[in-house]
Amino acid sequence: MSDDNPDQSGQSSRTQPRRSGVTSTVEVSPGVVFGLLGASDVNLRTLEQLLPADIHVRGNQVTLTGESAEVAASERVIAELVDLVGRGTPLTPDLVRHSVSMLSDGTEESPADVLSLDILSRRGKTIRPKTLNQKHYVDAIDTHTIVFGLGPAGTGKTYLAMAKAVQALQSKSVNRIILTRPAVEAGERLGFLPGTLSEKIDPYLRPLYDALHDMMDPEAIPKLMAAGVIEVAPLAYMRGRTLNDAFIILDEAQNTTSEQMKMFLTRLGFGSKVVVTGDVTQVDLPGGARSGLLAASEILEGIDDIHFARLTSQDVVRHRLVADIVDAYGRAEEAQRGLPNTALGGNRAARRAASQGRRS
Repeated sequence: MSDDNPDQSGQSSRTQPRRSGVTSTVEVSPGVVFGLLGASDVNLRTLEQLLPADIHVRGNQVTLTGESAEVAASERVIAELVDLVGRGTPLTPDLVRHSVSMLSDGTEESPADVLSLDILSRRGKTIRPKTLNQKHYVDAIDTHTIVFGLGPAGTGKTYLAMAKAVQALQSKSVNRIILTRPAVEAGERLGFLPGTLSEKIDPYLRPLYDALHDMMDPEAIPKLMAAGVIEVAPLAYMRGRTLNDAFIILDEAQNTTSEQMKMFLTRLGFGSKVVVTGDVTQVDLPGGARSGLLAASEILEGIDDIHFARLTSQDVVRHRLVADIVDAYGRAEEAQRGLPNTALGGNRAARRAASQGRRS
């Protein structure tokens, strides 16, 4: 008599004790198995490294062996990945890692639900959150008027905010997109730089242009900018304005002063949404000034309709080494100072000055 137990997805498993523990065999739909394993079995090799149970694949059967708890945890991972592939999400080693990480953290949310959320699609490329914290960040943008996205480089703070801005423009939720950054390296005094205004500020705003070109037809962007539908400008150019029916993004906000941050936030008009992104450990303000982003995170915490989304090295979606680099630098700085990263307001200029003072 067979002890197979088919589930609603058409998969079946049978579990039986062995000397080495428990073994479970899961049948995967033939149309899904290639997407699960990946080209040249690249996803399978990642699963072999990450799953607590041993995994073996033959045809469309995935066999898991190990202790009962290990097999159960591994079965859930396989079920989530099969669900992802079944929803049309291309599976990659990074998505496998993020799925395993989510489930290992004991989250009740389904990785398949998190990683299959489509924000924006263009020319076959779909922008989605890739971690649970990114999903929470995107959800917060939907439900709050002002959202602060705080976290290290590579966590998708700006990119996801830009995708939500383009989505809002396309759905006519807003009439325009306004993108701004502080031009710290020039002290926001751009007059001494050669060239036209556009040539002066382009180096500081280029990352925002690059993200726009990923998400929109490049030929349409100049027309939208000429019509004022998309505006990219230094933070200093926001003073004295009231911004209605706009999706406004302040990038690299750790390089604002408290006065600049207050000025920017009070530009908010009716029908608008604001996303502020930055990393309080990478402040480049001259003279050791305290970051306006750090001050805002203390002053505005708890105010209704303002949300602080905090991302970590676990949310880095660039090369996997970027997360390790972020963590390593954080540990080195803490060891050097014997203080938390925020003890000097996260100001790199102040840390460099303190380090030079100790050497002298």
